[in-house]
Amino acid sequence: MSRTHHYTLTVTWTGNTGTGTSNAAAYARSHTLTVNGKEPLECSSDTAFRGDASKYNPEDMMVYALSSCHMLWYLHLCADAGVIVTNYEDHAAGTMVDSWGTEGGRFTEVILKPVITVTHEDMVTTAIQLHEAAHKKCFIANSCNFPVHHQPEVIVATR
Repeated sequence: MSRTHHYTLTVTWTGNTGTGTSNAAAYARSHTLTVNGKEPLECSSDTAFRGDASKYNPEDMMVYALSSCHMLWYLHLCADAGVIVTNYEDHAAGTMVDSWGTEGGRFTEVILKPVITVTHEDMVTTAIQLHEAAHKKCFIANSCNFPVHHQPEVIVATR
């Protein structure tokens, strides 16, 4: 049985420096992401596109969405399989190619590189295998038209 979920948010441009979009250099790319009931998130474009490096950009968010969705499915699958994860840290990286003036840009791949700590040596094989299952269940990865790879490292906790 399928269920439908809806997500709403507000993006508000905050980059009018006084003359609006009178030319491409006249305005900031700053904007605020607001989701009802959550703290606002200050955003911009990537610095390659005249953005503010101190703020999150859409490309950061794309890689984050893939990493986070994968992690949440992975942890759920580990809990179901009896794999006890005590730490999870992903060093994800995305590659995007932009084609100014033609068809625009696109991500060509994202690589998730999670480092996972488990409590027992006998959990390592299953812990590695569950990444494929998590990938297949990830809502965000299933929505992408580029490959999402995962290169997990599993560590056994020392006592």
